[in-house]
Amino acid sequence: MISYTVYRLAHILGILVLFVALGGLSIYAANGAGREARSQRRLVMITHGVGLFIILLGGFGMLARLGITSGLPGWIWAKLTIWVILAAIVMLPLRIPSLARPLWFIVPLLGTAAAYIALYKPF
Repeated sequence: MISYTVYRLAHILGILVLFVALGGLSIYAANGAGREARSQRRLVMITHGVGLFIILLGGFGMLARLGITSGLPGWIWAKLTIWVILAAIVMLPLRIPSLARPLWFIVPLLGTAAAYIALYKPF
C-alpha cells in the first residue's frame, strides 16, 4: 500500500516536471525555433505529458488516502480546472509565439493559485 506521503511527493514531482516543460516551451517559442529544433520540441511535449500524468497519479492517490472517493469538494474541482488549463496551455506558444512571454508569468500564477486552493481549501 502506497502512503499519502509518497503520493504527495509524486504530485510535487509532477508539478516540477510540468513547469520545466512549460518554461522550456515558452523559451522555445519566444526564440522562434523552427524545424531544426523539432527534437527539442518533442522532448518538451513528452515531458509535459509525463508531468501531467504524474500530477494526476499523485493527486488522485492522495484523495484515495484521504478517503475522498465520491462527491468531490469544490476545491478539488477548482484544482482540476487549473490543471486542465495548464494541460491545454501547451498549444498556445506554438500557435501564437507572441504569447510565450506572457505565459512565462501566467503559468507560475496558476501554480500559485492551485497551491493556495490545496493548502487553504477555501470552498
